[in-house]
Order: sequence, then C-alpha cells, then structure tokens
Amino acid sequence: MKKSAKIVIVVLLAGILVLAALRLLKKDPPVEAVPLPNVSVEAPVRGDIILESGLIGTVEPSDIIYVTPKVAGEIVETYVQAGDVVAQGQPLCRIDNQKQIDNAKIQMDSAAVAMQNAQATLSRMQVLYSTGDISAQAFEQTQAQARSAQLQYEAAKLGYDTQVEYSTVTAPISGSIESVDMAMHSMVSQSSTLCVITGEGMRKVTFSVPERIKNGLKVGDQIRLEKQGTTYQASITELASMISPQTGLFDVEAAVENGQALATGSTVKLYVVSSREEGVITVPVDAVYYDGGDAYLYVCEAGTTVHKILVETGIFDDEKIQILSGITMEDQVIVSWSSELYEGSQVNVVTKDQAPAGAPTPADGAEAAALDAPDGAETSTQ
Repeated sequence: MKKSAKIVIVVLLAGILVLAALRLLKKDPPVEAVPLPNVSVEAPVRGDIILESGLIGTVEPSDIIYVTPKVAGEIVETYVQAGDVVAQGQPLCRIDNQKQIDNAKIQMDSAAVAMQNAQATLSRMQVLYSTGDISAQAFEQTQAQARSAQLQYEAAKLGYDTQVEYSTVTAPISGSIESVDMAMHSMVSQSSTLCVITGEGMRKVTFSVPERIKNGLKVGDQIRLEKQGTTYQASITELASMISPQTGLFDVEAAVENGQALATGSTVKLYVVSSREEGVITVPVDAVYYDGGDAYLYVCEAGTTVHKILVETGIFDDEKIQILSGITMEDQVIVSWSSELYEGSQVNVVTKDQAPAGAPTPADGAEAAALDAPDGAETSTQ
C-alpha cells in the first residue's frame, strides 16, 4: 500500500516537472506594433467669406403715381377704368370748374382793358415827351404803369388758361391704371386721389432690415431675388438712414432687372449680404472644435506630433471659417477627425488620395466628438 502511494506521488511530480519544462521552453508571441492613426492636413488659406441673410420683400413698380386734381369741382366725365393702359397726356376725367373759369376770364378781360388804356396813355405821353411838354420823370412813370398793366394781363391770362387746362385731368406718365376712385357727379378736392398709375418701366422691391444688416449694405450693392423658381438680380437704389416708426427697421429699395413678369404687390424671397470678410485666414469649418465655448484645432508638427491650439474665430459659412488669431499660414492644420487626437499624440500624415476607404471624415469626427458650437455663432443662408 505504501509502495503504491509512493508511485502515485512520483508520477504527479514527474507530470509537474514536465509541465514546468514545457512552460519554460514555450516562446512568447512577438508584440505587434500599433499603427499610428492616419490624418489629413491642410495649410490655412486666405479667402473671402460672404454671409447672406434671407428676407421677404414686396414688388412695386419703379414709377407709381397717385393722380390728384389741381382744381376742386364736380366730375362730369370719366374716360378710363382700372386695368386700362394709358399714354402720357391722355385724358382721364373732366372736372366742372366753370365758375373758376368764368371768374378767371373776367379778371383776364379786366386786365386786358387796363392794359389797353395804359398803352393808349403811353402813346399820348410819347408825343408830349417828344415835344418837351412833359418831363422825363413823368414819361418814365407812364412807361412803368403800362408795363405793370401788361404784366397784370399776362398773369390773369395765365390764370384763365390754367383753369381751362386743369379742368381736364391727364395722365402724368405712361402706364397701367391700377385703381380708380372717380365717379360721375362726385365732388373732388385738390387732395383727392383720382387713380393710381404704375409705370411701364422696371420693377423695384422694397424691404426692411435691422441695423446689423443695414450697416453692411450700400447703394449699388447687388441682391438676389427668388420667385416661383425664377431668380432675379437687383441693385440697391435707396437705403434709409432713419428707422421707420412703423416697423422699427431701416427701409431699403432695390431696382429689379428684367422684372416685368413680377406682379405688383407680390412678395418675393430675397437674399442680401449681411457680413463680408475679404482676404482673411480661413480653414475648413469642420477642422475647428469647441470646448465650453472655446475654439481649438489640431496642428501637426514635424509631420508626426499633434498639438492642440486655441484659436479665435470670426464668421463662417458652410465650408470655411475665419481664424482671427492662434495659427499662422505655415501651420499644418489637421482636417480629418480621429479619436486619438490629443496634445502630443503621434499621427501619420496622408494625402487625401492615400486615405483608406471608410476613413472617418471631419464631419463624422465632429458628430462623434459631440461638442457644442459656441454661443452666438452666426450662420449663413446660401
């Protein structure tokens, strides 16, 4: 029995020694080197960033005339109605101002008589003056009286002609009759609006902007309009310097090129430049990250080492962002995202052509990083 136990112990010890020997003789597998993450870099570039703001405008004719009579009286004839096309000088209506005409004619006739008497007196005084029977002073007074009588006649005749002319209201411009407010036998005054005429020329668009946008606009600036899929170009012709009390905004007018197809009074979508920066340092917008409102990006030094750089940013659009400070034109900005980007990390710089298929893009990285954009960042409407 004791002999069997000894044999078992010997066998166990031998097994342990064999396992230990195998363990000692076994070689550890070689340690594989972890490849460096691939990143793409770009140098900052100088460029322009233009931001547009979308607004709503109202289409109006370039010429719009509110026709008012120049004399008061009763409308006795009308010649047009809404929708008619009229030529400049075409009669619109006739106003009965016969009393004013008669009164003006009486004044003209009286002035004519006075002028004739003054001319007759002057003729007699001319004879007396030539014979030396009157002084030069008396003759000059007679000349002045004759001249005054002639002027009074001319003024009275002008008043009469004016009353006759004003009895017929004519179109001041060629265009379309938009609305009519003159009925037969109705009484009108010199402040009454008889009709509205819109010109046949260019269209204009009116809109309002806040001070922030107004400060970036000037007369002559180009703007873009959109209406039912059609794009129109316009240029600013008037820019108010005072705030409108009705809207609290600055009123703007722009002339529309080839806008005859735009209906008067219709609304259009328009785009104006709200911010513009020219010749500034820019990098791709997805290369900039944010932490607690602070902007930063990564640059690659010596082709392998990553550095985290705090930067000051300006305006940005869908593709690029303005860098005010923090980097130079010689820096190599990392424009692709990697989870292994941090201060001092090592990377492998590749060109866009060398980037492996399925490699993360800056947009993917920004989403994966789940970083918030800074408060107050301005975006553009393209």
